[in-house]
Amino acid sequence: MERFASIREIAMRPVRSTLAAALLLAASAAADEFRLRDGKVVRGDVLKETADSVFVDIGFTIVELPKANVEERIAEATDGEQAPDAGAVEQTGLWWEGDLPELGVKAAVERFGEGVVLIKVPGALGSGFIVHENGTIVTNAHVVQGEIDVSVTVYEKVGTQFEKRTFDKVKILAVNPFIDLALLRIDASELEDVTLQTVPLGRMEEVEVGSQVFVVGAPQGLERSVSEGIVSIKNRAADGKVYIQIDAAVNPGNSGGPLFNTKGEVIGVNSWKRLFSEGLNFAIPVDYVKHFIENREAFAYDRDNPNSGYRYLPPPRRPKTSPQN
Repeated sequence: MERFASIREIAMRPVRSTLAAALLLAASAAADEFRLRDGKVVRGDVLKETADSVFVDIGFTIVELPKANVEERIAEATDGEQAPDAGAVEQTGLWWEGDLPELGVKAAVERFGEGVVLIKVPGALGSGFIVHENGTIVTNAHVVQGEIDVSVTVYEKVGTQFEKRTFDKVKILAVNPFIDLALLRIDASELEDVTLQTVPLGRMEEVEVGSQVFVVGAPQGLERSVSEGIVSIKNRAADGKVYIQIDAAVNPGNSGGPLFNTKGEVIGVNSWKRLFSEGLNFAIPVDYVKHFIENREAFAYDRDNPNSGYRYLPPPRRPKTSPQN
C-alpha cells in the first residue's frame, strides 16, 4: 500500500478516524505543528516538502498537507529552547523580531492586527503600530508634528468581535521630520490591567521585489481596513531617502501604519503616495525605523521647543482701514 496519504483521504477512512484524531492531539510537543484553516492541528516530523505540499509523519502514517490549507506552521524547538507562537524571539530594546513562519495575509491579520492603532489629533487622524508592551507606538512625524493633543485607539478582540479602547494620555517621545517618523507612548497610568499586542519588525534583507505585502490602517477614517499588494521596488529614491514602493492601496489615514510581509512582520511604515495616481505608494524601510528607535534620544521631543510639538495660531490680521480723504 502506498504510504503517502492526503489529509482528505485519512478523514474518509472511518476505521482509522479515531486513531488519527488521537495521534493529531497526542503527538510529541517537540514536533513541528501545523495549524490548518479549518481549525485542526497536525503535529509530526516533516519528511519531505515541495512547493505545494508538506509531508508529515504523524506516527501511524504520513500525511500530505497542501500548503494552501496551512494557516500557521510552528517549527520544532531544540533542547533548551522555547517555541512560542511568534517563533524564536529577539528583544532589542523597544522592538523585537522573531524567526516567524509564513502565515499568509488572513492568518497574519488575525495574529497581529490588534497591534495596529488609530491615532487622532485635532482635525486629523492617522495610523500607528505598537512595538512594546509598555505602550510605545511608531507612526509618521507628519501625523503628530505640530500637535500636543494626541489620542490612541486600540482594537481589542473579545471573542469574535472587536472592542475599542481609547487612551487620551499619550506622550510624544521623539520626532524626526526628515525621515517622517515619530515615537509615542501611552501613559502607564492608563495601561493597568491592559495587555497590548505588539508587532515584530522584519529584516530588509528578506524583502524582495514581487513579495506579497499588506497594509492595515484607517484610510479616510475607515478603521481596521486591510489592503494587499506586492513590492514594486524595494529601494526607490526620493528626496535623498530610500522608500519601499508598493501597489497596495494606501490613502490618507493609512499614514504611520505598518507595511506587513506575509509573516506578520513590519517591513515599512506607510508614508506617502503619488497624487492622482493609483498603485504608486511608498513606505519608510524598517531599517530607518530601527535606527530611529535606537537613537530616539537624539530626536527627543521637547515641549519647550516651538519646532517640536506646539502648534501656534497665526496672529490676528490687522483690520483694513478705509483710505482717508
